[in-house]
Amino acid sequence: MAEFLTDIQTLRDRARAQIDKGPVTEAYGADLPRVVQVCNEALATEIVCVLRYKRHYYTATGIHAEPVAKEFLEHAADEQRHADMLADRIAQLGGQPDFDPARLSTRAHTQYDSSLDLLDMIREDLVAERVAIASYTEIAQWLGDGDPTTRRVFEQLLADEEDHADDLATMLERLPRPRADGGPVI
Repeated sequence: MAEFLTDIQTLRDRARAQIDKGPVTEAYGADLPRVVQVCNEALATEIVCVLRYKRHYYTATGIHAEPVAKEFLEHAADEQRHADMLADRIAQLGGQPDFDPARLSTRAHTQYDSSLDLLDMIREDLVAERVAIASYTEIAQWLGDGDPTTRRVFEQLLADEEDHADDLATMLERLPRPRADGGPVI
């Protein structure tokens, strides 16, 4: 059976010798530069999601727009909270959160959308949520036990994104759809 802990004096000596590394100790088992890069990509994804949801909130029109726009605003607030969580984790890992607007869309996993049709907005937001779900699932699996704290951040984001996708899918099911022949809404 393997020993559970290194002796306390060794742990203390290591902690003092590498104090400049903050929370990252020898026990950290992931590729730190790659984890910071992946977190910055997720940060860009969340910022693009905030911007997309905010645009959809402000431009949603029509008889069904009010409750849908309210949901867009709630999702935007969640995505902003996600961005803050990721930026905080990047800083904890000794990295620099990248908020550069010129590079956001090239790093983000999701796309910005400027649809004006309410159903198109919901569809595009659902596609973005599905992309985030697939991406964050892979990231959490990739992190495994190498960085359990960052993995838990992604698992929390993943749970929220799944909730958003469920909300959007429900909206799509409940909203009336225009007829293909251009007739009244069905």
